[in-house]
Amino acid sequence: MRIMVFDVPAESGGALSVLKDFYNSYKSDLDNEYIFVISRPDMKDTSNIKVLRFHWIKKSWLHRLYFDYFVAPKLIKRFMADKVLSLQNIIIPNTKVPQTVFIHNALPLAEYRFSIFEDKLLWVYQNILGRSIFRSIIKAQKVIVQTQWMKKKCTELLGVDPEKIKVMPPETNIEVKRRYSEVKENLAAFFYPASGVSFKNHKIIIDACIKLKEQGIKDYSVVFTLKGNENKNIVQLYKTVIDQELPIKFVGSLPREAVFEYYSKCMLIFPSYIETVGLPLLEAKLHETPIIAADCDFSHEILDGYNNVLFFNPFDKNKLSAVMAEMIKRR
Repeated sequence: MRIMVFDVPAESGGALSVLKDFYNSYKSDLDNEYIFVISRPDMKDTSNIKVLRFHWIKKSWLHRLYFDYFVAPKLIKRFMADKVLSLQNIIIPNTKVPQTVFIHNALPLAEYRFSIFEDKLLWVYQNILGRSIFRSIIKAQKVIVQTQWMKKKCTELLGVDPEKIKVMPPETNIEVKRRYSEVKENLAAFFYPASGVSFKNHKIIIDACIKLKEQGIKDYSVVFTLKGNENKNIVQLYKTVIDQELPIKFVGSLPREAVFEYYSKCMLIFPSYIETVGLPLLEAKLHETPIIAADCDFSHEILDGYNNVLFFNPFDKNKLSAVMAEMIKRR
């Protein structure tokens, strides 16, 4: 059987990890032939995998739309694919070949809805791209998601037969070298590895730290994996941290091993309220790290049954500051 795998958006982060996981898995499946259609990742042909690269897709959204609606269907016909696997949230249009779609964008399924005035890009993802994702879920022969909460949302919102949705959790090939040690210093150290997207919710941590300052609590530290210049929102938050003289460090992006080292010596704060999986929660859990997590479906799926977690409303700065104060005072 010849299976064509499309993932032209994947270039870095979680999307690239998903692409590589499928590529590595299929290398050993010698009973089938695979054709991977990608943009820039460095992937090689193997005995049963052919890799097609289209760098020009990344030039603009118009290039991407042209590829999706005209080039991709022609590729499916040209290579006489028996099946299509789309790893890019939407199925390939204008083809009758059976398709499986992998859904890893949680924004359309999230309870929190962005207004166009709050964040235009995220509004587009939820309301414009979201419609395409929903249509793809309905039309696809099979659907793959990474979590049970996403499967539940697909069935509740769209009436999709749960039998056609497969839950495939992310690979967790993590070598834990040092687990969290509860010593005096670690009880006043907090860590948040996240990008600067608004729903990652760094602001609630900063607001909580301002509350701690008002209470005279200063002997602690928070680490963000941001530089402080990622976007207008982060620039403003960075300015607030400096002006308020808050004990928050912006250390920039860190290699995976450095992130794991922080899990061994800091508590994880995770106030993000939109996630597919929330990988840092899973990583910290494996390191036996204390976790302060947003009270959301995705976090409960990973952390329910874990004894070292406290949940909080991700929009309640008073609750977060109270939890942080409680941890700090335990020293």
